[in-house]
Amino acid sequence: MSGRERILGLIAGTSTDCLPCMPITMMFAGDFAGVRYRDYATDHRVQAPAQLKLAQTFDLDHVSVISDPCCEASDCGGGIVFFEDEPPAVDEERSLLRDKDALASLRAPDPRLGPRMSNRLRAVRELADAVAGDRLVEGWVEGPCSEAADLRGINRLMLDFYDDPAFVHELVGFVVDLGIAFGHAQVEAGAELVGIGDPTASLIGPRLYEEFVQPGAQRLVDALHEAGAICRMHICGNTREILPLVARLGCEIVDVDSLVPMDAARHAVGDAQVLCGNLDPVRSIHDRSPREIREALAECHRDAGPRHVVGAGCEIPRGTPLENFRAIVEFAHGTRGAGRPVDEAA
Repeated sequence: MSGRERILGLIAGTSTDCLPCMPITMMFAGDFAGVRYRDYATDHRVQAPAQLKLAQTFDLDHVSVISDPCCEASDCGGGIVFFEDEPPAVDEERSLLRDKDALASLRAPDPRLGPRMSNRLRAVRELADAVAGDRLVEGWVEGPCSEAADLRGINRLMLDFYDDPAFVHELVGFVVDLGIAFGHAQVEAGAELVGIGDPTASLIGPRLYEEFVQPGAQRLVDALHEAGAICRMHICGNTREILPLVARLGCEIVDVDSLVPMDAARHAVGDAQVLCGNLDPVRSIHDRSPREIREALAECHRDAGPRHVVGAGCEIPRGTPLENFRAIVEFAHGTRGAGRPVDEAA
């Protein structure tokens, strides 16, 4: 069974040979390929081969174009800081919408023309051509809350929820339209799965999420489904209070951060939802031994149940020992049929 078949089979509820393995790899992938991270994040000719090398070496089930949260904001004209060997970051003091009135004249860039978004499209095409259906190709867009923060500045946005709710609704509408256009372009380029990264949403409670973020996230997910994609929602941080709302979006995969106990996550979303995660990337993967990692994954899988994708709670950290990363894949491959773990003593 190919990695693509394994992921799609689990989502469909059919029998699979083992659990899918879908860790998020960004700096880890760049380091494994021996490239500067600035080049990995901005040049498809670097990122796509790096993803392929990692996937082929460790027999991963998917490849991904996730690199940093600044892709869309950069092409909108936002203030972005680029580092030589770290991910790009938003410069809040140069936020594009530091002045709220600028939203009225802001025009969304064409994903096919924006330098960074078009680069991501090229990476999707290269990966889709290279894997030839053997692995699932994952595109990536920013979620409503995070992209709003990227354009406005996260601290200003948090105040806007209370001081100017009408502006927040307008801003979310803009970023969702942008995400839909970008997601559709990635699907056309060959992505079958689109990840939605919305970590800023973990900073607000269920009342604000339901009022301001969920409607836009729902529109984004529905539009991606209409384009033929499956969706993966990734929200870093403590999402325990908003998980029931996230589950209503209909994303095929929901990532769970290590700050949320997996048994609590399962209780919050119900038995049908596919969950991915959720080991602490540093304490449970970077800092542990392969044996300890396998034991922690077995516990995580018991709490998640059969509707489970093996992965960490967030990105695999730079500097993770290769044997530790391999232990994640070996655990997934050592499970039988829809997630029954092989006895560790066998």
